Amino acid sequence: MTFNLKKAEAKKKLSHLDAEGKVRMVDVSKKTATRRKARAESFITISDNTCNLIEKGEISKGNVEAVVKIAGIQAAKRTWELIPLCHPLMLDRISVEIVREENGYRISVEAENEGKTGVEMEAMTGAAAAALAFYDMIKGIERGAEIKDVRLISKEGGKSGKFFRG
Repeated sequence: MTFNLKKAEAKKKLSHLDAEGKVRMVDVSKKTATRRKARAESFITISDNTCNLIEKGEISKGNVEAVVKIAGIQAAKRTWELIPLCHPLMLDRISVEIVREENGYRISVEAENEGKTGVEMEAMTGAAAAALAFYDMIKGIERGAEIKDVRLISKEGGKSGKFFRG
């Protein structure tokens, strides 16, 4: 499969395409390793009744928070296996936070390493998988739960510098 791009456009705009428009993994061998950090989040909308059951520890499948955190960490670590063209990264730190808000829970995942490529995809994959695990834990009670707003919140490091969602 090739994309109809001029050679110069392919090199300049889409780093996962070579000069002929063919898919490739980005060569990071000449990049300098820097400290990199990214934070992503997701939101799962659920009823107050289900939130209360979670907080009382009355979900029949078990400890929702523990399962959600493990899923987020595991997914971040295995992003390269799930997302084509992602580099396998040695992550120094992954944290998962779960906060109850009106209408559900916000899940935040932060990934950090010293490396040649960013950790945005690891944070976002962690946030998405954590929300999916959350849904799996409560689906027997509330099939209408919705996963929303999987998004990058911030990133630091690398040539492109810092990004913070406003």
